[in-house]
Amino acid sequence: MPSMTHMALVELEKAGILKFIISQNVDGLHLRSGIPREKLAELHGNSFMEACPSCGVEYLRDFEVETIGLKETSRRCSDVKCGAKLKDTVLDWEDALPTKEMLPAEKHCRMADVVLCLGTSLQITPACNLPLKCLRGGGKIIIVNLQKTPKDKKASLVIHGFVDKVVAGVMNLLNLRIAPYVRIDLLQVIITQSLSLDERYVNWNLRVASVHALKAPLPFIKSIEVSFADAQKYKAAVLHDQPFNLKRRTAPAEAFEILLKLNFIDGCGCPSIQINVPVNFKVSSDCFNLDKDLTIQNLKEKAIEDLCCGQNALIERKVILEPKTEFANHAIVTNIKAFNSDSWSNGDVKHPRGVNGTRISRKRSFGRKRKSRF
Repeated sequence: MPSMTHMALVELEKAGILKFIISQNVDGLHLRSGIPREKLAELHGNSFMEACPSCGVEYLRDFEVETIGLKETSRRCSDVKCGAKLKDTVLDWEDALPTKEMLPAEKHCRMADVVLCLGTSLQITPACNLPLKCLRGGGKIIIVNLQKTPKDKKASLVIHGFVDKVVAGVMNLLNLRIAPYVRIDLLQVIITQSLSLDERYVNWNLRVASVHALKAPLPFIKSIEVSFADAQKYKAAVLHDQPFNLKRRTAPAEAFEILLKLNFIDGCGCPSIQINVPVNFKVSSDCFNLDKDLTIQNLKEKAIEDLCCGQNALIERKVILEPKTEFANHAIVTNIKAFNSDSWSNGDVKHPRGVNGTRISRKRSFGRKRKSRF
């Protein structure tokens, strides 16, 4: 889950203060937090990202991609004109840094007024030398890290401290509020139907699956309890193993409602939610596609207003005729985390003037006792 610093950087970008981020992490948290892709260079890749080597489209997943080293994965590009096999984006030791990420990173470092280095040892080459590119144009380097770094002497300001605490203080000074992080996950409910051989019944299959691929995991769901509005007529079931499938047989004219209780893993902000799925085998096969971005934004605003998770909405419905199958995509708020920068920044860490114009932490400046002359 993104930290307070991740979310603070989002607010700084929205305010026009932060122009670009260079990351050596592969956790994908900058994208999760809301940093635009065009303002982010992920030098070592993203373990939740797949990319098409043919058309260049990137796919951000809610599960960790199973390979590293720019290898082919089990999925293909969803563009009907392409269909090439996708590759992971995480570099192995022998892989060179991708020019797609390095070129904009170098460009923005050369243009920067200030390069802010947060929580990095600045020891991995060539990434550690990127901040130095701002010096030729008159830019400055600021380093915030618990330990010393090899680039401290080049910096105009060095703070040995916790990044969250320092950034919280900056946000307070700028009078900028850090918005809560709201995580939204997607899933699809698939119902496939076919007539029995004697045409007296409808054989139907319920599947709860990932929107990324039918065989992709749903990492945020532990189990699913399936029940029916008419509990006396239909037998309930509990699905423990992925893929989550349930097969049943009913009369063709029957309309009923399936109640899906989704039990989330322990890391989610609420234990479970319920989704109601109406089933009517004789209704029209019309499709609709809601404004996904607007729906997700409304869910986020509602979650922040309530300061809780569990809100959900249908964002897309489509039907194919052979075999007759209905796909319903749902968006679910699975986590929310609020940040209070005041509680972080009101500590007693001070930064007195140090050597070469740098500032050092209180711990560093008072760690040694002065020897007595007597």
